[in-house]
Amino acid sequence: MSILEVKNVRKVYTTRFGGAKVQALVNMNFSVEQGEFVAIMGESGSGKTTLLNILASLDKPTGGEVLLNGKDLTLIKEKEISAFRRDNLGFVFQDFNLLDNFSLKDNILLPLVLQGKVVEEMEKRLIPIAGRLGIMELLAKYPYEVSGGQKQRTAVARAIITNPQLILADEPTGALDSKASTELLKVFREINSDGQTILMVTHSTKAASHANRILFIKDGEVFHQIYRGNLTDEQLYVKISDTLTVLTQKGNTVEEKRS
Repeated sequence: MSILEVKNVRKVYTTRFGGAKVQALVNMNFSVEQGEFVAIMGESGSGKTTLLNILASLDKPTGGEVLLNGKDLTLIKEKEISAFRRDNLGFVFQDFNLLDNFSLKDNILLPLVLQGKVVEEMEKRLIPIAGRLGIMELLAKYPYEVSGGQKQRTAVARAIITNPQLILADEPTGALDSKASTELLKVFREINSDGQTILMVTHSTKAASHANRILFIKDGEVFHQIYRGNLTDEQLYVKISDTLTVLTQKGNTVEEKRS
């Protein structure tokens, strides 16, 4: 069953003072099934950030529909957007977006505080998540006292503690070293295996090779996609690399590459 459906989405920006128009998304169409782990890749300027902002209900498309479990995000009223985002979406950012004057525990619990959950419920959710992510003994610390990898695991805990329908991850390994990146991707795979749906935007071939499907965006629309199938991470890595090579060769297509 599709949890996310993007149908004929277009986004046109008008430059300052009403000058030229820039079409960031042309005709974006794809869906994400319940429990999928999907990576989105593409060159800078391909439309990835615009797409992510629309999926996060931070921006509205010029045309088309974005359905999350059948609810059209483009029709949500402004006064309801923040609550909808908080209750249905989890976010993991490249720069963590943690509050430095909050402990790790308070950062993780913040979405539940905003939802008005009672302390007993918050603690009940926190303990298994913190234990699984290996940050139980760090909960009293502040973001500036822990490593980048520990910050990102905290951000993941904050993202999943509300039991969101969808996690949106924006370059989640971008600020991490190789070891921390590997650990984070392992965490993503584990929570995905539990049924959590993840949509990750990344430039990293390594990160994308941990997903089950990779969408490649070029010039504002889906250019190609790869399914993992029975491929290992290493085999998928090579296939992604080959596709990215084609993607950067103007005028070529994947079919021409194979012929």
